[in-house]
Amino acid sequence: MIANMPKSIIQKIIEQHIVGGEFRPGEEIAIKVDQTLTQDATGTMAYLQFEALNFPKIKTELSLSYIDHNTIQSSFESADDHQYLEFVAAKYGVFLSKAGNGICHQVHLERFGKPGKVLLGSDSHTPTAGGLGMLGIGAGGLDVAVAMGGEPFYLIYPKVIRINLKNKLLPWISAKDIVLRILEIFSTEGNVGYAFEYGGQGVKTLSIPERATIANMGTESGVTTSIFPSDEVTKQFLKVQKREGDWIEIKADNNAKYEKIVDIDLAKVIPLVACPHNPGNIKTVKELEGMKVNQVCIGSCTNSSYKDLMTVAKILKGRSVHSDIDLVISPGSRQVLENIAKQGALADLITAGARIMEPACGFCIGNSMAPQTNAVSIRTSNRNFLGRSGTKSAKVYLTSPETAVAAAITGKIIDPRNPKVNYPKIEIPKKFYLNDNMIITPPKNREKVKIYRGPNIKKVSFNTSLPAKIFGKVAIKVGDNITTDHIIPAGSRMKYRSNIPEYAKFTFEIIDSGFYKRARENKTKKNYNIIVGGISYGQGSSREHAALCPMFLGVRIVIAKSFERIHSANLVNFGIIPLVFKSSLDYDKINSDDKLEILNIRKLLSKNKPLLVKNITKKRKFEVSYELSERQRKILLTGGLLPYISKKKNYNN
Repeated sequence: MIANMPKSIIQKIIEQHIVGGEFRPGEEIAIKVDQTLTQDATGTMAYLQFEALNFPKIKTELSLSYIDHNTIQSSFESADDHQYLEFVAAKYGVFLSKAGNGICHQVHLERFGKPGKVLLGSDSHTPTAGGLGMLGIGAGGLDVAVAMGGEPFYLIYPKVIRINLKNKLLPWISAKDIVLRILEIFSTEGNVGYAFEYGGQGVKTLSIPERATIANMGTESGVTTSIFPSDEVTKQFLKVQKREGDWIEIKADNNAKYEKIVDIDLAKVIPLVACPHNPGNIKTVKELEGMKVNQVCIGSCTNSSYKDLMTVAKILKGRSVHSDIDLVISPGSRQVLENIAKQGALADLITAGARIMEPACGFCIGNSMAPQTNAVSIRTSNRNFLGRSGTKSAKVYLTSPETAVAAAITGKIIDPRNPKVNYPKIEIPKKFYLNDNMIITPPKNREKVKIYRGPNIKKVSFNTSLPAKIFGKVAIKVGDNITTDHIIPAGSRMKYRSNIPEYAKFTFEIIDSGFYKRARENKTKKNYNIIVGGISYGQGSSREHAALCPMFLGVRIVIAKSFERIHSANLVNFGIIPLVFKSSLDYDKINSDDKLEILNIRKLLSKNKPLLVKNITKKRKFEVSYELSERQRKILLTGGLLPYISKKKNYNN
């Protein structure tokens, strides 16, 4: 990097944190991590891995453990895991946000995020912190565990796309409509290796929660991260949180170079909807107007801020929820809930007929509020994958809070722009009621802490080193846009997150309930299992269990047309090789149960040589490619990141 060269925000932060690799887009780099974030769906395994690697304590500036996903404790597993998280946080020096305190992204934005710092989180929506001018990156739990132990995080230096925002939003249009427009432009495919950086005069018109909504859902496009400048709006947000001392100004230099520049006129943004079953399936509200609705869910980490819920409450004041609608409100944090209560808005929501849920992920991850069979559910969350709501036949539409509350009142999808109703203007209080008594500070005498482990917690699995050759069966062939929800479900199954032998039974259950039995039979016969996928394999959550469970079932290779960033990294972390068809036509010529063979794979991979796959069943051969750094190839040869780091630590000792 040339010292006097004009820099983007992302370049500036990376430059201050880079500890290895070349400072050039497309190259693998290593960066120092300032803060880490875990949540209970991914964090339990992350801390088990941290322990398995024998790290004595955390070495970051700050690490947070949030309990926000599986808070509906319908059986002992989640309660036991939450107790484990409390003890392990106390033992190793991690701050703990207890169940009921709020969703990790919202709470982190309020109480811990710092402009200019690097946050690594075991949740794909960690870029929410980009709304605050923080470089937030989602990763698998193992990567976060390693970062907590003081190791750098490795990633491909992203190519930065500048999104210029002009003018300001019109009434009844909100940040959710902006990010849906961005998804309409960029789709959910083909953006791996890129990052979004926002600028322009329109940025100044957006509050921090609005910026966070946009940064949050940039994840759905597949970019590495999204970030906004840290400006006077940021300073005021931190001041209200009594954290003004954490503020620094961060902005791009004039004439900074970008891979691409896209202009969006906020005054021309209209109400939009993401239709089933993908956040990139965008239509205008007008196109769907009149569709009958059964359920409306407002909240999640995308639209559950004070401003969002005050807007909804003001619109509902003096009105009633339609008799055919079940309206659910889920605040993003206890801070939001307490402050809307003090303003009288909570009473307005209850009077109108809304059901108030605790501040947690709830309906977004399908662990509560599943809609009825064939229902139409309007939600302000960030994902609408098939079956994610808990009801496979339901159709989930993603909208802004304004569009959602209009549906709650009328019982159907309608354009929220109503000239007869004044759009409520929400003033952010100069002082928020702040209460951190559900955030537990680690004790000083940590060596005395004994960790509780419930019967659902099983020993961490290590993969074996890569064999000289691979012989296996195609256990499943899937299509395009397969998400981690398709691979391993959330919702009611998530209670097995620390019990891989049990959780693995549900691998691919949403699209092929016979996969587990087939994979087990193949493994018993000492054949490796192979997965074949289409475009953008591994979309969605950072859920490393979508790699861990297949590893447990003997999957050693996934061959796809393309991969999403986090899942590809998770596969490598657990010793599974992500391979890409050199010709997409070869995808069409392969079937489930085909027997495949790759000879000399260990030798060829170590030398970064091309691989040839022999389809024994079809009596044909085809080429595959891979984009792996030298470090990743060493990890695969060793059998994954756990044995690789263990070996490295033993060598260094």
